[in-house]
Amino acid sequence: MGLEAAAEHLKSLQAEQALHQQDSSEGRRSNQEEEVYHQWATFKVDNELYGVDVVQVKEVLRYSAITPVPGSDHFILGIINLRGNVVTVIDTRQMFGLTPHAPDDDTRIIVVEYNEQEVVGLVVDSVDEVINLPQNDIDRAPNATGEETTKRFVMGVSYYNTILIILLDLLKMLQSITPIDTGDDAF
Repeated sequence: MGLEAAAEHLKSLQAEQALHQQDSSEGRRSNQEEEVYHQWATFKVDNELYGVDVVQVKEVLRYSAITPVPGSDHFILGIINLRGNVVTVIDTRQMFGLTPHAPDDDTRIIVVEYNEQEVVGLVVDSVDEVINLPQNDIDRAPNATGEETTKRFVMGVSYYNTILIILLDLLKMLQSITPIDTGDDAF
Protein backbone atom coordinates (compact mmCIF):
# COMPACT_ATOMS: atom_id res chain seq x y z
CA MET A 1 0.00 0.00 0.00
CA GLY A 2 1.42 3.31 -1.01
CA LEU A 3 1.66 6.40 1.13
CA GLU A 4 -1.25 8.06 -0.65
CA ALA A 5 -3.44 4.99 -0.27
CA ALA A 6 -2.58 4.76 3.45
CA ALA A 7 -3.46 8.46 3.88
CA GLU A 8 -6.84 7.92 2.13
CA HIS A 9 -7.51 4.85 4.28
CA LEU A 10 -6.67 6.83 7.45
CA LYS A 11 -9.03 9.67 6.41
CA SER A 12 -11.88 7.24 5.79
CA LEU A 13 -11.27 5.57 9.19
CA GLN A 14 -11.26 8.97 10.92
CA ALA A 15 -14.47 10.01 9.16
CA GLU A 16 -16.10 6.71 10.12
CA GLN A 17 -14.96 7.12 13.75
CA ALA A 18 -16.27 10.73 13.89
CA LEU A 19 -19.64 9.58 12.52
CA HIS A 20 -19.76 6.76 15.09
CA GLN A 21 -18.95 9.17 17.95
CA GLN A 22 -21.65 11.60 16.80
CA ASP A 23 -24.27 8.81 16.71
CA SER A 24 -23.11 7.60 20.12
CA SER A 25 -23.31 11.07 21.75
CA GLU A 26 -26.78 11.67 20.28
CA GLY A 27 -27.91 8.34 21.70
CA ARG A 28 -26.53 9.24 25.11
CA ARG A 29 -28.23 12.64 24.99
CA SER A 30 -31.61 11.09 24.22
CA ASN A 31 -31.13 8.55 27.03
CA GLN A 32 -30.29 11.35 29.44
CA GLU A 33 -33.36 13.47 28.77
CA GLU A 34 -33.88 15.92 31.58
CA GLU A 35 -36.31 14.35 33.99
CA VAL A 36 -38.48 16.97 35.67
CA TYR A 37 -39.06 16.52 39.39
CA HIS A 38 -41.68 18.19 41.56
CA GLN A 39 -41.58 18.50 45.33
CA TRP A 40 -44.63 17.48 47.34
CA ALA A 41 -45.37 18.01 51.01
CA THR A 42 -47.07 14.84 52.21
CA PHE A 43 -49.52 14.33 55.05
CA LYS A 44 -51.99 11.75 56.31
CA VAL A 45 -55.73 11.96 56.63
CA ASP A 46 -57.56 8.79 57.71
CA ASN A 47 -54.44 6.65 57.06
CA GLU A 48 -54.24 7.79 53.42
CA LEU A 49 -51.15 9.64 52.23
CA TYR A 50 -51.83 12.91 50.41
CA GLY A 51 -49.51 15.42 48.81
CA VAL A 52 -49.68 19.11 47.94
CA ASP A 53 -47.24 21.18 45.92
CA VAL A 54 -44.56 22.26 48.41
CA VAL A 55 -44.39 25.73 46.81
CA GLN A 56 -47.88 26.45 48.15
CA VAL A 57 -47.04 25.43 51.74
CA LYS A 58 -46.15 28.41 53.91
CA GLU A 59 -45.70 26.64 57.24
CA VAL A 60 -46.85 23.80 59.45
CA LEU A 61 -48.32 24.56 62.87
CA ARG A 62 -49.18 22.47 65.88
CA TYR A 63 -52.90 22.19 66.40
CA SER A 64 -54.10 25.03 68.61
CA ALA A 65 -57.34 26.70 69.63
CA ILE A 66 -59.53 27.65 66.69
CA THR A 67 -62.21 30.33 66.97
CA PRO A 68 -65.46 29.06 65.44
CA VAL A 69 -67.26 31.17 62.84
CA PRO A 70 -71.06 30.97 63.19
CA GLY A 71 -72.90 30.12 59.99
CA SER A 72 -69.85 28.76 58.16
CA ASP A 73 -69.80 25.49 56.22
CA HIS A 74 -69.49 22.28 58.23
CA PHE A 75 -65.89 21.70 57.10
CA ILE A 76 -64.70 25.16 58.17
CA LEU A 77 -63.54 24.81 61.75
CA GLY A 78 -63.07 28.54 62.20
CA ILE A 79 -60.21 31.03 62.17
CA ILE A 80 -56.84 31.48 63.85
CA ASN A 81 -54.65 34.53 64.28
CA LEU A 82 -51.27 33.94 62.69
CA ARG A 83 -48.95 36.85 63.47
CA GLY A 84 -51.72 39.39 62.94
CA ASN A 85 -53.27 37.67 59.90
CA VAL A 86 -56.61 35.91 60.03
CA VAL A 87 -56.40 32.37 58.62
CA THR A 88 -59.46 30.28 57.81
CA VAL A 89 -59.00 26.70 59.06
CA ILE A 90 -60.54 23.78 57.17
CA ASP A 91 -61.08 20.25 58.48
CA THR A 92 -59.86 18.04 55.64
CA ARG A 93 -61.66 15.01 57.09
CA GLN A 94 -65.02 16.80 56.90
CA MET A 95 -64.22 18.20 53.46
CA PHE A 96 -63.40 14.71 52.16
CA GLY A 97 -66.57 13.27 53.69
CA LEU A 98 -64.72 11.25 56.35
CA THR A 99 -65.64 10.73 60.00
CA PRO A 100 -64.43 13.46 62.37
CA HIS A 101 -61.35 12.75 64.46
CA ALA A 102 -60.39 14.32 67.78
CA PRO A 103 -57.10 16.26 67.50
CA ASP A 104 -54.08 14.55 69.09
CA ASP A 105 -50.31 15.20 69.38
CA ASP A 106 -49.79 14.41 65.68
CA THR A 107 -52.56 16.71 64.38
CA ARG A 108 -51.18 19.67 62.44
CA ILE A 109 -52.42 22.72 60.57
CA ILE A 110 -50.75 23.11 57.18
CA VAL A 111 -50.90 26.76 56.17
CA VAL A 112 -51.09 26.99 52.39
CA GLU A 113 -51.21 29.93 50.01
CA TYR A 114 -54.45 30.02 48.05
CA ASN A 115 -53.68 33.08 45.98
CA GLU A 116 -51.40 36.07 46.39
CA GLN A 117 -53.55 37.62 49.14
CA GLU A 118 -55.03 34.65 50.99
CA VAL A 119 -53.76 31.79 53.13
CA VAL A 120 -55.81 28.87 54.44
CA GLY A 121 -55.07 26.30 57.14
CA LEU A 122 -55.72 22.60 56.50
CA VAL A 123 -56.13 20.39 59.57
CA VAL A 124 -54.51 17.00 58.88
CA ASP A 125 -53.99 13.91 61.03
CA SER A 126 -50.19 14.08 60.69
CA VAL A 127 -47.48 15.56 58.51
CA ASP A 128 -45.15 13.15 56.76
CA GLU A 129 -42.26 14.47 54.65
CA VAL A 130 -41.29 16.46 51.57
CA ILE A 131 -40.59 14.18 48.63
CA ASN A 132 -39.38 14.57 45.05
CA LEU A 133 -41.44 12.81 42.39
CA PRO A 134 -40.53 12.62 38.72
CA GLN A 135 -43.25 14.21 36.60
CA ASN A 136 -43.37 11.02 34.49
CA ASP A 137 -44.30 8.95 37.56
CA ILE A 138 -47.47 10.94 38.23
CA ASP A 139 -50.55 9.25 36.80
CA ARG A 140 -53.88 10.90 36.11
CA ALA A 141 -56.45 10.46 38.82
CA PRO A 142 -58.38 7.22 38.33
CA ASN A 143 -62.16 7.36 38.00
CA ALA A 144 -62.55 4.34 40.26
CA THR A 145 -64.23 6.16 43.12
CA GLY A 146 -67.79 7.38 42.99
CA GLU A 147 -67.09 9.79 45.86
CA GLU A 148 -67.33 13.20 44.20
CA THR A 149 -66.15 15.17 47.23
CA THR A 150 -62.58 13.92 47.10
CA LYS A 151 -62.25 12.97 43.43
CA ARG A 152 -62.67 16.51 42.13
CA PHE A 153 -59.66 17.68 44.17
CA VAL A 154 -57.29 14.94 43.00
CA MET A 155 -54.68 16.06 40.46
CA GLY A 156 -53.05 12.64 40.16
CA VAL A 157 -51.55 9.70 41.98
CA SER A 158 -48.06 8.31 42.30
CA TYR A 159 -46.19 5.61 44.13
CA TYR A 160 -43.29 6.51 46.39
CA ASN A 161 -41.48 3.61 48.08
CA THR A 162 -44.45 1.38 47.15
CA ILE A 163 -46.90 3.70 48.97
CA LEU A 164 -49.70 5.31 46.99
CA ILE A 165 -49.79 9.10 47.30
CA ILE A 166 -52.88 11.05 46.31
CA LEU A 167 -51.78 14.40 44.90
CA LEU A 168 -54.24 17.22 45.53
CA ASP A 169 -54.95 20.26 43.40
CA LEU A 170 -55.16 22.98 46.07
CA LEU A 171 -56.51 25.55 43.64
CA LYS A 172 -59.55 23.39 42.81
CA MET A 173 -59.97 22.39 46.43
CA LEU A 174 -59.96 25.94 47.78
CA GLN A 175 -61.94 27.45 44.89
CA SER A 176 -64.76 25.07 45.76
CA ILE A 177 -65.14 26.69 49.18
CA THR A 178 -63.98 30.26 48.60
CA PRO A 179 -66.19 32.65 46.68
CA ILE A 180 -64.46 34.14 43.69
CA ASP A 181 -63.69 37.82 44.21
CA THR A 182 -64.86 39.65 41.10
CA GLY A 183 -63.69 43.00 42.37
CA ASP A 184 -67.23 44.43 42.27
CA ASP A 185 -67.91 45.88 45.69
CA ALA A 186 -71.62 46.62 45.53
CA PHE A 187 -72.80 48.11 48.81
